[in-house]
Amino acid sequence: MDIVVVIKFVPDLVEDLEIDPGSGLLDRTFLRLMPNELDDHALEEALLLKERHGGRVTVVALDSGDVDETLYTALAKGADRAIKLTGEGFDQGPGNGRIAAVLQRALGDIRFDLILTGTQAVDDLDGFVGALLAARLGLPYVGYVTRVVPGSGAITVDKEYPGGLTAEIEVRGPAVLGIQAAEKPPRYVVTSKVMEAMKTARIEELAVDLADKGAGALVTAMAAPEAGRRAEMIEGTVEQVAERLAGLLRERGIAS
Repeated sequence: MDIVVVIKFVPDLVEDLEIDPGSGLLDRTFLRLMPNELDDHALEEALLLKERHGGRVTVVALDSGDVDETLYTALAKGADRAIKLTGEGFDQGPGNGRIAAVLQRALGDIRFDLILTGTQAVDDLDGFVGALLAARLGLPYVGYVTRVVPGSGAITVDKEYPGGLTAEIEVRGPAVLGIQAAEKPPRYVVTSKVMEAMKTARIEELAVDLADKGAGALVTAMAAPEAGRRAEMIEGTVEQVAERLAGLLRERGIAS
C-alpha cells in the first residue's frame, strides 16, 4: 500500500500574532510556523498502517518556511520518501483552495492508494485541505477518522460524530482520509536519529507554481477583534453582592 501524508504548516499560536499595518495581512517577518498537530496524527496512522500491512509512506509539504527539519523527522520516524513543494508565494500562507490545487498537480506524478491529512488546522478558512483535494482528484473523502483498517477491495474506517457517536464506514480506494486522531499518540524520535536522517536521507524538491489564483478564498485584509462592552465587576461583601445580583435580575425581568 502506498500512502501519501500531506503536512501543512500553521502559525504557532503560543506566540502573539501581529498584523502588518502596511499590508493589513498577517506579519510573517518573525512568524514561527509549526506542523499542524492533526497532520502529525495522520503521519502516525500512516506509519502504523505500514508496520501492520506493509507499503511505503511518502510525506509531502509546501515550502512555506523551515520545513526541512519536519521532513527529516518524518523520515527518521519511518517514512520512506519526503517531498518539498517549492514555488513563489508559498511563504505567504496560500488558502486551502490554492493548496489543494497545488497538491493536485504535484500528486499527478506520485503513486498512492491512500492520502492522509489532518481533519482540520488552526488556520482553515475556506474548507479543509483533505476534502478540497479529494474533490479536485475525484476521490471519496471521509473526515474525522480515528481508525483505518485495509481490506480486500475496501478500507474500513471509524468516523467520529458529535455526542460520542462513531460510525464504521467502508470506502473503496484510492481515497482521501482526514485523520482526527491516530490509534496511538504520535511517536517520539530522538534527535540523534533525526541527525542521522539528515546525513543519509534526501528530501526531494518539486517545483509547482500557484498559477490557479482563483482557487479558494483570498484574504485582502485582517484586523484584531474590537473590544465590546466590558463586564461589570460587583464588589462588596457576600450579602452586598447577592443583593446587587438579585436587583439586576429583577431589573431585567428574569426574577420577580
